[in-house]
Amino acid sequence: MLFSSLTFLYFFIPLVVIAYFAVNNRVWRNTVLLIFSLVFYSWGEPKYIILLAASILIAYLSGLLIYHNRNNRKYAKLFLVLSITIFTGFLFSFKYLNFFTDSIDSLFNSSIRLNTILLPIGISFYTFQILSYIIDLYRNEISVQKNILHFALYVSFFPQLIAGPIVRYKTIEHEITDRKENCDDIIYGFRRFITGLAKKVLLANSVGAVASHIYSLNESSASFEAAGSLSLWLAALCYGLQIYFDFSGYSDMAIGLGGIFGFHFLENFNYPYMSLSITDFWRRWHISLSSWFKDYVYIPLGGSRVNPSRWLLNILIVWLLTGLWHGAEWNFIIWGLYYAIWLILEKLILNRIFKKIPEVIRWIYTILVVTIGWVIFSITDTLQLLSILKTMFSYKFTDWSVLLSADISVMKGFVFIPIAILSAFPIIKTHKNVFIKKDSRILNILTDICYIILLALCIAFIISSSYNPFIYFRF
Repeated sequence: MLFSSLTFLYFFIPLVVIAYFAVNNRVWRNTVLLIFSLVFYSWGEPKYIILLAASILIAYLSGLLIYHNRNNRKYAKLFLVLSITIFTGFLFSFKYLNFFTDSIDSLFNSSIRLNTILLPIGISFYTFQILSYIIDLYRNEISVQKNILHFALYVSFFPQLIAGPIVRYKTIEHEITDRKENCDDIIYGFRRFITGLAKKVLLANSVGAVASHIYSLNESSASFEAAGSLSLWLAALCYGLQIYFDFSGYSDMAIGLGGIFGFHFLENFNYPYMSLSITDFWRRWHISLSSWFKDYVYIPLGGSRVNPSRWLLNILIVWLLTGLWHGAEWNFIIWGLYYAIWLILEKLILNRIFKKIPEVIRWIYTILVVTIGWVIFSITDTLQLLSILKTMFSYKFTDWSVLLSADISVMKGFVFIPIAILSAFPIIKTHKNVFIKKDSRILNILTDICYIILLALCIAFIISSSYNPFIYFRF
């Protein structure tokens, strides 16, 4: 079930809000959230609720075993390693097994035949949440959760279940039982949700349709000649905007929904397209994932406090895993290693150069590297990827008449491109104090009216368009 679907907007969220606030007892409110979260997850793929339930039970029992052996580090470590093995095994089996067997077949001309294994929605996100809980418990950084229903709510809470952000247990440890809902949080939550919905429906979908249309021309030999260098750069720009507003919009909706029910999730994006280096970009993009790999992979490997060759290996391992986390395709592996190379170059060479050049040059460099990265990320066919990159960096005429006549409906996407570009920067946030006066009741009313209009506009777009993908569902 998509947050940007009419089913969610018209039925699911009104029902869960009414049921939640109809009861006052904390136990019953948590029960309402747990039931609706399980319904939400099972909506599209009911059979995978079994895998989610099994993961919750195994993680819960693993946590208890680690806790009860906290004074015997040998056994605690044994249960830690065993549980990590189980969950990485689940992830490998459902997400990567087909990829590895297909790759072996291609390399060695073998015939390992496996039935296609469908990817359970959200498995990468809830697996990483479970692993963070188990590892933090072993490190004595959190308290064990002895109530299985509370633990199940942590893992399966619907706002962040299927597409993040990756919420660590320490973030909401006390809010599971001791949170306090208030009107300010509820109002802020609904406003934040509508903001995220607008990012997704109005901006991501509109500019994404342009990128999808241009890339689809490569699948038709009759239309391929229309896709020239300029159009492919435009497609790369639009895809970069699409994935940002798609995922940051979903994170906004998740944070807003959490706020309605008294949970406070950490921010997942911080205007990444204003970064002045690739290092800075990854401090601002998908923060929950970047910090997860830093705390649970990079630092345990030794981080940068090792000899140079080992440090280079640590970087490569982390970014190979980051690429694989996003998908079981070769382009994601290439994408991860691509960023590893740029981050290594910045650490060894470029950071010294950056001190001597204007910020605008650093920004252009960052945007260029990121944009090319999104091309690698978005195109799973290696031959098509090479063809697109070659065309982008060698001039080829774009036949705009053929390109636009192939699907005239994408014209509206061109209108939203400048709006999306401006919205990727904190222009309104930076200047809002100029327009906003504290304790202005009239201004609050006008703000709420604007949000209502924005919600109505989003619903109108959802009804009128069949293009409503969500990129991170496949991860």
